[in-house]
Amino acid sequence: MKIHSIIAAASQSRRRLVRLAAMSTAIASIAALAPVQPAAAQATEQTTAATNDSTAIRPFRVHVSDEALSDLRRRIKETRWPTQELVADDTQGVRLGTMQKLADYWANQYDWRRAEANLNQYPQFVTTIDGVDIHFIHVKSKHKNALPVIITHGWPGSIIENLKLIDRLTNPTAHGGTAADAFDVVIPSLPGYGFSGKPTQTGWDPQHVARAWAMLMDRLGYKKYVAQGGDWGDAVNEQMAVQKPAGLLGIHTNMPGTLPNSISAALAGGPKPEGLSRDEEYAWKQLDFFYKNRVGYALEMGSRPQTLYGLDDSPIALAAWMIDHDPESQKLINRVFDGASEGLSRDDILDNISLYWLTKTGLSSGRLFWESKLAFFAPKGVTIPVAVSAFPDEIYTAPESWSRKAFPNLIFYKRHAKGGHFAAWEQPDLLTDDIREAFRPLRKPR
Repeated sequence: MKIHSIIAAASQSRRRLVRLAAMSTAIASIAALAPVQPAAAQATEQTTAATNDSTAIRPFRVHVSDEALSDLRRRIKETRWPTQELVADDTQGVRLGTMQKLADYWANQYDWRRAEANLNQYPQFVTTIDGVDIHFIHVKSKHKNALPVIITHGWPGSIIENLKLIDRLTNPTAHGGTAADAFDVVIPSLPGYGFSGKPTQTGWDPQHVARAWAMLMDRLGYKKYVAQGGDWGDAVNEQMAVQKPAGLLGIHTNMPGTLPNSISAALAGGPKPEGLSRDEEYAWKQLDFFYKNRVGYALEMGSRPQTLYGLDDSPIALAAWMIDHDPESQKLINRVFDGASEGLSRDDILDNISLYWLTKTGLSSGRLFWESKLAFFAPKGVTIPVAVSAFPDEIYTAPESWSRKAFPNLIFYKRHAKGGHFAAWEQPDLLTDDIREAFRPLRKPR
């Protein structure tokens, strides 16, 4: 059933609205696209040089023009601010005080050149798959028998959220691991995001993204590999797992699809299931709150993404839209701009938002929601080995009981005491430890 017809009926009842919410939070896809290089964040000339080989892997470096950075600062300073919210919390949206603190730091102290240098320390490439330019980071370990892993970001994330994992995974002996824990790391930008091309046609559903990722790993020469991700990353990886490409050994997820039918029915307006365990009750409350109060971003992007013109015109509009994602991440960001020092820094947050702005992908990234036809949190029928890391401040913390039912070949489960939606970004040490332990049984000398 198409989301457009569902949206038209959504206002008739709470039941229908929540059903729509569940569908609107569905998996991303990318579209068959002619290669397009973002105007504000050009690569070097060698990167964009034409090639007759559509399978070629071309080197890529990030360089944003001084003019683009000056324009960003000017737009921030010329923001036309709204009146202050009428409540003393986040119930009306991202608070004015938070946004003004963010704007002041962004315009006057933030340094994109530092972020650019951080990106350019890693080998980056572009290759064309099914007409789409796919940008990716590819870092090989110095250790023998490193296990290849493809790591996929989500929304409102980007490759920025996964950078902290790279050295921890490729250079484990410098981070409390052994050489036997080494990975080769591939981190692609989803089409419509970052330095990948923007779709010019519809049709790249989650299954298509998954096939593209398998093709990328094959093109890199990897015959056996694993996959990791949360948010869209989980969605794409679970589709890879369903498709079972020959090289995929298993997946690790920090936001899995595990909802039992009784929970999905209750979220759609049915009675709350009885006899829930403590962990199941915790997850139920998270889900109930999310679908009643915080799913608005997914509804809009799932139905009318093209309407969000302001995301590509105002950096402050873009920042507020991205921050207003899930309650615990928003609280964390509020605290960071109030001066707290915890999982993320001001620079972390603005590196990610700036990447969206400088590549003009605020609107194009939203089309992933429109393309998807799959319920995000529902089990997908995955039978290959799966590992799950559950964090307490995620949109919902998947209980082990639900995970074992959703994934009959669950090889690892760990519930953490801290961490949220951006686990690789906020808690890279915890996630690294989980990835190492989860995939040890799947390693074989090659």
